[in-house]
Amino acid sequence: MNTRLAVRHLGMVDYQPTWRAMQQFTAQRSAATPDEAWLCQHPPVFTLGLAGKPEHLLKDIGVPVVNIDRGGQITYHGPGQLVAYLLLDLRRRNLSVRALVTRIEQALIDLLAGYGIPAQRLPGAPGVYVDGAKIAALGLRIKNGCCFHGLSLNVAMDLSPYAAINPCGYAGMPVTQLRELCSASACPTLDQVGQRLLDQLREHLS
Repeated sequence: MNTRLAVRHLGMVDYQPTWRAMQQFTAQRSAATPDEAWLCQHPPVFTLGLAGKPEHLLKDIGVPVVNIDRGGQITYHGPGQLVAYLLLDLRRRNLSVRALVTRIEQALIDLLAGYGIPAQRLPGAPGVYVDGAKIAALGLRIKNGCCFHGLSLNVAMDLSPYAAINPCGYAGMPVTQLRELCSASACPTLDQVGQRLLDQLREHLS
């Protein structure tokens, strides 16, 4: 069973072509295709999931809105946020969708614990939270037993665009980031966080 996780470091990339590339990768993969993780950042963009309600966009602040095919409501991506797209064959890994979500969340919780930050889940609200404030979002699409999309972790970004939405459909949901939770001298770079995230994902998804 091939559970190797190949990694692509994409850097700063526009959202829409990256999403289309994930769709194409998933449509063309075979039972022998290695799983991949794509790490990147995006220029400012709101993404609205399949069940997303337009009213969760509270005001137009000039940030584009892209309607996409993952689950969940509206979220924000921007520079300083680490995005990890997971292109996995769930059948080969013998993972249910629920188990996958749980393992991704635990990878994030363990990652943050490594920085001395106690994070947790909130019942009925996928993602990871610190003192009730969302620090990581999660959204997936499953097609023919394979998943794409993934997670985003707020590291060192401008959080003000979140005020223009109900994050993930929750009115008044506070958001936070790594930079606000560790001392300035100890705050890791995006690349450092990305490497630790990959280590945690490999451990929890194997």
